[in-house]
Amino acid sequence: MLITNYFKKFLHSSQSSGILLILCVLISLFIANSSLGISFQNLLDTEIGTNLFHLNYPLSIWINDGLMAIFFLLVGLEIKREIVEGELSSFKSASLPIIAAIGGMIVPALIYYFFNHGTDYANGWAIPMATDIAFSLAIISMLGKRVPLSLKIFLAALAIVDDLGAIMVIAIFYTDQLHWDYLGLSAIMVLILILLNFFKFKKHIFYIIPGLFLWYFMHHSGIHATIAGVLLAFTIPTNVSKTEISPLEKLEQKLHLPVNFLIMPIFALANTNITFKGGMVDGLFTNFGYGIIFGLFFGKIIGINLFSWIFIKLKISSLPDKSSWSQMLGAGLLAGIGFTMSIFIALLSFKGHVEIQDEAKFAILVASAISGFSGFSLLKYIGKKKENLESSL
Repeated sequence: MLITNYFKKFLHSSQSSGILLILCVLISLFIANSSLGISFQNLLDTEIGTNLFHLNYPLSIWINDGLMAIFFLLVGLEIKREIVEGELSSFKSASLPIIAAIGGMIVPALIYYFFNHGTDYANGWAIPMATDIAFSLAIISMLGKRVPLSLKIFLAALAIVDDLGAIMVIAIFYTDQLHWDYLGLSAIMVLILILLNFFKFKKHIFYIIPGLFLWYFMHHSGIHATIAGVLLAFTIPTNVSKTEISPLEKLEQKLHLPVNFLIMPIFALANTNITFKGGMVDGLFTNFGYGIIFGLFFGKIIGINLFSWIFIKLKISSLPDKSSWSQMLGAGLLAGIGFTMSIFIALLSFKGHVEIQDEAKFAILVASAISGFSGFSLLKYIGKKKENLESSL
């Protein structure tokens, strides 16, 4: 009975999913640099599915495009709920993460360009633009009540906008070909989902089936399929009632445990299998390494907070409720965790150049680790200081 209670407490603790995610990162790095590394990579490269509907993909693709679409669905549901009835329900609060995300994409790209324009590495300008939503949210969740809920929502919304921006950049600059027929079919699926919402269909099955088709068409269009999760989320019905639980809230509750304790750990295991090689450390002290590390670490914190400060001073936006500028700096640091999307862009930027790809992966890992540790430490210190001040009053 005691073990059961501890297990339930673990599952419902906001810190638990973050701890599990970091543990999976360490396990994946250990496996990748052990005798099991080749076998693990072969497992990720194993094709699963059927050729009948062109759905035969490596396991890694099913994880990054399939399972992560469910993660984006959950985050999309949370964002929509906050827009309708929560922290993002006013224009001032809802506009801030959009503005911050734009700043957090422009400044890192400019920093990278400053170091690498006119070189063989120039094509990687978009590498430091991305925020890894899974890891950044996992780390901020580990801080529990030391961070105001509004700041967590701000970071989630910012990361969503950031990822959508990265997906658009990939589609425009790094995609060999867009399939407009599949994009058209995706648009039809979105229209069907909107109509289902308009006619007040409440059962989840009516949305999940078109949502699966939306994922399929989006995946074949050439655009990253995880955007299907966000589009589906924004069509699930909700309400402003505090007494009646909406279909959106019901689905959100059902997804929390599998996403936090199954999908995200699998994602971490599959995407952190970076094999350390000779020369990687030297690669950090080159213009290429500086562009990635400075872009993610300094670019994110400067871009997010500079753009936020300008629009707050213009009274267009407002700070997240009960948050301070020092906490915004912490959120900006956590946004510097580029990781998966940054690695994905690096692979697209330098196709066929394995050595450059490995250098980029290592620089992204280092920058993400520095940003994550710095952001966590700063927010923890601020939260602890605030707690001590409140207890002394």
